[in-house]
Amino acid sequence: MPTNKLLFGSTIGIIGGGQLGRMMTTAAKHMGYRVIVLDPTPDCPTAQVADDQIVAAYDDLEAVKQLAEKSDVVTYEFENVDLTAAQILEESGILPQGANSLKVTQDRELEKKAMVDSDQPVADFAIVTTKQELQAAAERIGYPSVAKTCRGGYDGKGQVKLASEADIDSAAEMLEQADRLIVEKWVPFDKEISIVFTRAQNGDIAYFPVAENVHRDHILHATIAPGNVSEAIAAKARQAAKAIAETIGVVGTFAIEMFVCGDDILINELAPRPHNSGHYTIEACDVSQFEQHIRAICGVPLITVHAHDGAVMVNLLGKDVEPFFAQLDNNPDAHIHMYGKSENKPLRKMGHVTFIGDNPLTIYNELVEKKIIEEN
Repeated sequence: MPTNKLLFGSTIGIIGGGQLGRMMTTAAKHMGYRVIVLDPTPDCPTAQVADDQIVAAYDDLEAVKQLAEKSDVVTYEFENVDLTAAQILEESGILPQGANSLKVTQDRELEKKAMVDSDQPVADFAIVTTKQELQAAAERIGYPSVAKTCRGGYDGKGQVKLASEADIDSAAEMLEQADRLIVEKWVPFDKEISIVFTRAQNGDIAYFPVAENVHRDHILHATIAPGNVSEAIAAKARQAAKAIAETIGVVGTFAIEMFVCGDDILINELAPRPHNSGHYTIEACDVSQFEQHIRAICGVPLITVHAHDGAVMVNLLGKDVEPFFAQLDNNPDAHIHMYGKSENKPLRKMGHVTFIGDNPLTIYNELVEKKIIEEN
């Protein structure tokens, strides 16, 4: 038996105790693994289903070493893991994903470089460190464009749309709080898609169906799978995923968000872990993105992916929870996933629901009619 193959009875350590860690844990427990989570919040969503929790900050290196001592393998559920901690775990030989994926995806400059090094198409961009460079980049790239912090920021945070020169001052204020910004051309895309895939330690890759994403206020609202794209676009997405995965050295489940522009794609963002747009795989596929991830980090062979003809996943933000459950009798086919978060906030992801059927667009339109999906 290969030394990197960990079977039931082994202990998996997870850094981060949110909903992704919770769903990883659920998959791991079905396979007979024990799970310990490191998170600063007692009784966090992952801890509610795990065997043990280390209550400590993510950059508490003593806690990280304690996690390493108790675990046979370690993974993470979000990309803002302390790099020093990741390097300690990698040097200990128990972080199959390594630290490089984290290093790249924590920094938009390194992320763009990885895309370019993989020979994948991206929107025109520039890295700026001064207001003068910011102005020059915006003039060269053209308006509209968008300025983003190179580190941090998600769900629309940490960015300013540059509709005209009048917006430069707002971006310059953001630059004062950051060491660098990335300025990108504003892309008038047809739709956003994502491809979620899993890469094993031996380089094997299993792809999930290319999905189409619907956002509201910069937050993922719904995912349609498979997305309404041509097979040519889907093939380009898989090719891009393979190239980027090999450049970075991906192990585990990984997601790439892309823009569809006519017959072409532009790579937008990378996520080195299971992704919100892959939640539909729990019910829609014979193996979920979470089980594949556990299999990859434990050295267990990946499962060939087979999928239902149609699925739609809808996020339940805090503001959506009460209205949805008030109409639960009208939605008997909803697969419900609630994350166990202690505080309900209007724009906080509290759970998701997935609907399965024969045609994803039919499902989507029915959910719009029921007002489960918000219209534009």
